[in-house]
Formats: sequence, C-alpha cells, structure tokens
Amino acid sequence: MVQESVCPRHQEPIMNRYLIEQLDEVPGTPCPCGTSRRAFCIPENPVASIHLVDISKEARTHYHKEMTEIYLILEGEGHIELDGDLLPVKPMTSILIKPGCRHRAIGEMRIINIPIPTFDPADEFFDEDPENSP
Repeated sequence: MVQESVCPRHQEPIMNRYLIEQLDEVPGTPCPCGTSRRAFCIPENPVASIHLVDISKEARTHYHKEMTEIYLILEGEGHIELDGDLLPVKPMTSILIKPGCRHRAIGEMRIINIPIPTFDPADEFFDEDPENSP
C-alpha cells in the first residue's frame, strides 16, 4: 500500500518515502515457480520488490536478462537448479541469481524472492521460445 499525505505548506498530496505491505495478505499470482505474492511492484518503485513464493513440485526453468534475484528458503527442502547444476537447499539457504542464469526450484518450498530491479514480467524468458536468448 502506498502511503499518501498532504504537505502542510503546499496543501497538495505527497508520497511518503516508504511503502508497507502485509505480504501474506497479498493475492497470489501464478508464476513459473508456483504461486507468488508480490509487493512493491509499482511504477513509482524501480528499485526492488519482494515476493513470498510457494514453489510447486517442479518449477519451470527460466531466466532474466536484466534482473538479479535473491532467494531465501523459508520452509521445505529440495533442490535449486542453476545453469544445469543441481544443488540441495533447506530453510535459511540463500541464493543470488544473476541475469542470464537459467534457474528453477525443485521440491515443495516457501521462499522469499527479492528481484532487483523491481520485478518486470517482460524480463522473464524460457528456452522453449527460440527468440529469447540472454
């Protein structure tokens, strides 16, 4: 939720220098990984967003050309596939995924995902689409 207030000297709305969101109350959106609850994905915020993601049994391999992602495993155990390497993960494992890295989570997990810059669905690519290459 974007907080708006009125500047006392100018009597016009101004945006606060903060945003606050109750992440577990944000509606879920289908994503290649399962279901994502995305906060701070607004045009006024180009810096970063935060997502609470419920990973389905086997997520789709994808990559981003511009975005870096930080994953933090909260619940569950499984694996993360990074450019073909399969690595075990468990709660409190953190992963930095750079642009161009093909990745997917394998197993039922709940994670925090921090995309930098703010998540943009146009920066999500799949190898099945031959027009997309990093």
